[in-house]
Amino acid sequence: MKNKTLLIVMTILLIGSFFLSSCGQAQAQTIKIGVNAELTGDVPKIGEGTKYAAEMWLEDVKAAGGLEVGGKKYPVELAIEDNESKAESAAAANTKLITQDEVLIIIGPQASKQAVPAGEIANNYETPMISPWSTNPNTTKDRPWVFRACFLDPFQGPVVANFVTQEFGFTKAGVLYDVASDYSKGLAEFFKEAWEKQHGAGSVVAYESFTTKDTDFSAQLTKIKDAGAEFLFTPQYYNEVGLIVKQAHQLGFNSPIVGSDSWGSAELIPLCGSDCYGLYFSTHYAAAGATGATKAFIDRYQQKYGYVPDDVAALTWDAFGLAQMAIQNCGKLTGDLKVDRKCVRDALSQIKEFDGITGKMDFSQGNDPIKCAVIVKIDDQGQFTFYKQACP
Repeated sequence: MKNKTLLIVMTILLIGSFFLSSCGQAQAQTIKIGVNAELTGDVPKIGEGTKYAAEMWLEDVKAAGGLEVGGKKYPVELAIEDNESKAESAAAANTKLITQDEVLIIIGPQASKQAVPAGEIANNYETPMISPWSTNPNTTKDRPWVFRACFLDPFQGPVVANFVTQEFGFTKAGVLYDVASDYSKGLAEFFKEAWEKQHGAGSVVAYESFTTKDTDFSAQLTKIKDAGAEFLFTPQYYNEVGLIVKQAHQLGFNSPIVGSDSWGSAELIPLCGSDCYGLYFSTHYAAAGATGATKAFIDRYQQKYGYVPDDVAALTWDAFGLAQMAIQNCGKLTGDLKVDRKCVRDALSQIKEFDGITGKMDFSQGNDPIKCAVIVKIDDQGQFTFYKQACP
């Protein structure tokens, strides 16, 4: 009787062990992708575009029955974390995604202020990360596990300097930037260096700064106007641009105001209004007049969410495309996260060319793509229209 009881107990344990093992294997079959996004805080529209593009990509994967890797289809889940548009929250979000959610790869953050510290976490934990929109060089510098889908500020700064020189023939520049923002401060420096290389020392006649959350720029703008600046370059996020442009006009500064890719949000015109009509900024793509896969993405996004996607959404789509290509190029997934993360990172580093909706990307030089920039003009309807292309 004892032997029979023992046999029954052992059988139950064996069956339980089998089911537990099966559950573990089933969990290992799901590909989890982290999304570190600015859903709240100063720039929530950036997080919204990130989330919407990610969800569109997931819809396609689900419609295909999963993501096929090595002839086998895997279900995919998104783990989305809000970084609150804060550096410390972005780092904490990455830590959670890596250690608790056990994601295979992370998309985001977008803004350099969040992407730089988050990238350090991803690199230290040896987890691949792609920032769609962060243009600051420090995001990927000395970080083999961190990639991006956009051009860099050392390229964007000279693009703006060249455009203004060729378009207007100006020789005196004014600059207004956020000293507390890695993105804004870095891009202002790259622009100043490029401008003075062309026009000589002192040709940036006013180089003024403020701090994040400031709302009164009248003192800085007055100095810029009084210094004789022929135009203003202000590489600010969309939530600050409206205030700066309106205050500049109120002070009688009616010369051209030029911006950078951080202007390219669907919220810019609602915040800035007609004050922004006729202005220019450098960015990653122009929605107006788009064709092919880019137009298909724009039309689908607009129909689904009610507005034209900004460059953040388009770059997020491309970042997911890069992630998908890398995962599939692995050939197989072992279920061992450490092994699979390395496989994805190695596969990302081996992508040399990628044809995205924001343009062709050349990764032959490393984790940062070589790609063209676009100069956009805001027309009198508030649309972002293609004006010029600037390539390396």
